[in-house]
Amino acid sequence: MRYAILLMGAPYSHQASHSALRFARAVLARGHRLEAVFFYHDGVHNAARLASPPQDEPHLVDAWAALGAEHDVPLLVCIAAALRRGLLDSREASRHGKAGHSVEAPFELTGLGQLVDLGLRSDRLVTFGP
Repeated sequence: MRYAILLMGAPYSHQASHSALRFARAVLARGHRLEAVFFYHDGVHNAARLASPPQDEPHLVDAWAALGAEHDVPLLVCIAAALRRGLLDSREASRHGKAGHSVEAPFELTGLGQLVDLGLRSDRLVTFGP
């Protein structure tokens, strides 16, 4: 079965991110395909490379990046939601004249059209939000 995840919760504000990550790992462990994870609304904060949680907390940004790299799962970040919240990749930072960026591979800024396509390609689109 082909799954996709829509994550709308920030990593340390709600349980959504942690639950979505555990769900993603379970899907992959059972031999299913995870087509992609789409980060939307406050969920875009899961792609913030500058996040530095205390050592006694899970580093969810790194965990998502590892999952994406290990299982070749695209990590798609809504560009409009990200820019609105100050999260930019190097290309967008340059385009907007910003000194630095906070989103990098394996996370990819993309549009809502990708979410629609993801919903069409997947058997199940599972949403995690606050």
